[in-house]
Amino acid sequence: MNPWIEKSIELANTENYLDRLHQVYPVQQEGRRPLPPELKTELAAIYHSGNDLALVKRLLGLRKKFRFPIKDPYVAFLGKNPKFCELNPSTIARVAQTIRSLGFEGMIASLEEPIEFNRQIGTLFKKWISQIGYPLLPEEDFQTASGIAFLQGSNGELKNVANEKLGCQLQKGPDFVAKVQKASSTQYIIGETKFITEFGGHQNAQFEDAMRLLADNTGNAERIAILDGVVWIRDSTKMYRRMCSLEKPAFSALLLKEFLEESLKSLT
Repeated sequence: MNPWIEKSIELANTENYLDRLHQVYPVQQEGRRPLPPELKTELAAIYHSGNDLALVKRLLGLRKKFRFPIKDPYVAFLGKNPKFCELNPSTIARVAQTIRSLGFEGMIASLEEPIEFNRQIGTLFKKWISQIGYPLLPEEDFQTASGIAFLQGSNGELKNVANEKLGCQLQKGPDFVAKVQKASSTQYIIGETKFITEFGGHQNAQFEDAMRLLADNTGNAERIAILDGVVWIRDSTKMYRRMCSLEKPAFSALLLKEFLEESLKSLT
């Protein structure tokens, strides 16, 4: 078992683990997020026009800032490329019918609901990185920075740097790219950051994302997984057993600073 995994298990099963973790992932009870009046007027016109394709496409376009008004397993696929909406008219009609069943005001109310906590994890983690003293830098500044720094950018931009500059051959963007540099020695680190709140479903998929990253050695970057939550509970679950068998570094976010500082000290 990797020593960082041992440290994380011990940390999570002792006093104040969740109390301290709240500094990394604070739960903020957000209120509703009202739509701008002009957007609401635009949506009303599309909704009442009866054009299902236009309605679904417009709502898909709002997903970065607002919730899609219904939960449907086909929505993520449709949102990957506008052409998928046009190629699947029956699915569009079905999704639109479900949305229309809410009524216009019900659709708006659903759009205005707060973003789910799990979708805030990445933003909260990056904010915490800055709070513990590490800069989040655009690529040009990141490449010239000394000490410890994190790369600023979207998942796609991080993927490009990891693949083009570090040769990692990733299929999806990592949650972060970091650099530890002292004198002429540099260590790049890529990783996934997950807060596993329960077993099963979407949470298992999040866990598997982290495991896939660790399973590959391609490229010139150390791969780590920053995991918190139920994954560290001492029990007989498959997830816990897999953690105990890992040899690569995986650990709680609360140990990240210690890991980075040790990495910096180890450079010659």
